[in-house]
Amino acid sequence: MDSKEIRDIIGNYIEAYNSYEIERMVELLHKDIIFRNISNGETTIETRGIQAFRELAEQSATMFSSRRQTITDHNVISDDNVEVGIHYEGILAVDLPNGLKSGDKLELKGNSTFKIREGKLSLIEDYS
Repeated sequence: MDSKEIRDIIGNYIEAYNSYEIERMVELLHKDIIFRNISNGETTIETRGIQAFRELAEQSATMFSSRRQTITDHNVISDDNVEVGIHYEGILAVDLPNGLKSGDKLELKGNSTFKIREGKLSLIEDYS
């Protein structure tokens, strides 16, 4: 797979995420997808397989009235491994246990690692 194909897959995934198109997101995933969210060096969420990913995506979609990931940097590590810089903005639709309230704006900068297997995303790790 060349760099453009990998960029296209990741770009399509981010587009689907931003527009809440969960089925379109899932279509880009390898059947054995692993998703991890890592915050301050600790894994806070991990899913394995498409069904677990879909459930998390559906749950997450209800938590935000709007959300947007923007790729700020793109670094191809190998033929199947890419790191991207991400700027994230979201408006909460629900109150969270940590004290954030519906209507609050979240803004984060982080990185995501994507691995590709058989033309599909097989690993997504979000770091913040």
